[in-house]
Order: sequence, then C-alpha cells, then structure tokens
Amino acid sequence: MISFVIPAHDEARGIRRTLDALQAAMAALQLEHEIVVVADACSDETAAIARACGARVLVVDHRHIAATRNSGARHAGGDCLVFVDADTCVDAGLLSAAMAALRDGAVGGGAMVQLSGTTTLYQRVAVRVLGWAFRVTGIAPGCFIFCTRAAFNAAGGFDERYFAGEDVAISRALARQGRFVILREPVSTSARKLRTFTTREHLHLLWQFALRGRRVLHTRQHLQLWYTRRRHDDPR
Repeated sequence: MISFVIPAHDEARGIRRTLDALQAAMAALQLEHEIVVVADACSDETAAIARACGARVLVVDHRHIAATRNSGARHAGGDCLVFVDADTCVDAGLLSAAMAALRDGAVGGGAMVQLSGTTTLYQRVAVRVLGWAFRVTGIAPGCFIFCTRAAFNAAGGFDERYFAGEDVAISRALARQGRFVILREPVSTSARKLRTFTTREHLHLLWQFALRGRRVLHTRQHLQLWYTRRRHDDPR
C-alpha cells in the first residue's frame, strides 16, 4: 500500500486541490493507498476539509516540518511512503514513474519542479537552474519525496535538527541506503513563496546562510519564508 503523508499548516485555501489531484491519480492507477494529512497547529478548516475529502487526519502542534513529516510517517501504514506538500499537485504519470522506480530497485527519489501560478521570467530561470543543480546532486525537493518504508526507517526518518533543509538531509540519508533517483517527470507546486515574499527577504535568507551555514536551519529565527504568518496572494 502507498501512504501519502501531507504536512499542512493553515492550508484550507488550497488543500482540496491537492487531495483531489491525488485521488484522481490513484483512481487512474488503481493502486491501494491512504492519505494522511498532518494538521500542524492549524487555526483554520484544514483538518475538516481534509476529512471531507476522505483523508485520515492527524492533529499535531509541532510547527517543525521535519517532526510533522515524521509524525505522519509513524501513523501511516503503507510499505511505500510519498511525502507531498499541501500546495503541490501530483498526477498519475509522476506516480506511475515513482512506483516503477521502486519496482526497479530504487529505495526512493524525487522529481523536477514545475511552478504553478504567475511567475516572472527571472523566477522561472532560477527554478530551472536550481532544478538542474538538485538533479545533478541527487537532492529531492521537499514538495515530493517517495521511498520504501524500509529505507525510510533505516535512514532514521527526517532529521529533526532541521527546521528547513530536511529534504536535503533525507535525500542524502536515503542515498546511503541504495539507489536514489530524481525523475524527469515534473511535479507541480505553488510559487507562492516567490510571490508573497520579496526578493530582499529571499536574499536576506541566502546572506544568513552564507554567514552561518547550516546553523541557520537549526532554528526558526531566520526562516521567515516557512514560519511567519503566511501572506496570501491567491489560493495557491
């Protein structure tokens, strides 16, 4: 069985679209599955919407993405785990490729990213460059990561020392367990961080990372893009 684990903090505006996409993909592939939405410190209707869409809901109060993902994995029952962000839409083609990779002996992997919504040319170019870098280095963007349960357990799950960058850490940990692949099929995820945070705020984060290295990722202090109150420009 495939277990989809979706961490969600105040995602009522868009989570239905994510869940509908997953249900449509699973109906097309006719694979046994479950969807576990981990509602983390939500103040909106995220949990109620997820239940109405047929998902199992786990309520936590972590505000810590690695811990939230791990909580979902512990409550999931599948032999295959697929971690999907709440603003990300996965289609049947991508899931079929992921399952084929696991059948062929991979322990896990990720996908190239395609941004949804309005973006500038600069932003599209930047994402392509980052996508190439992730593919070359074997890093899976956190919006879509799949793996076997055995490899996930052997890797120790997501490293809870990290409040961001946990996707890099789990990619490297899974790669130590066996073949880790980055699929050519893209996953569609929201560009809202690019739209709702300024270039200056993005550059500030990069500057802090240059000064402090990975220590920046061990606290919420400099991670406003993930942990401040979200600024909405549209549902996705």
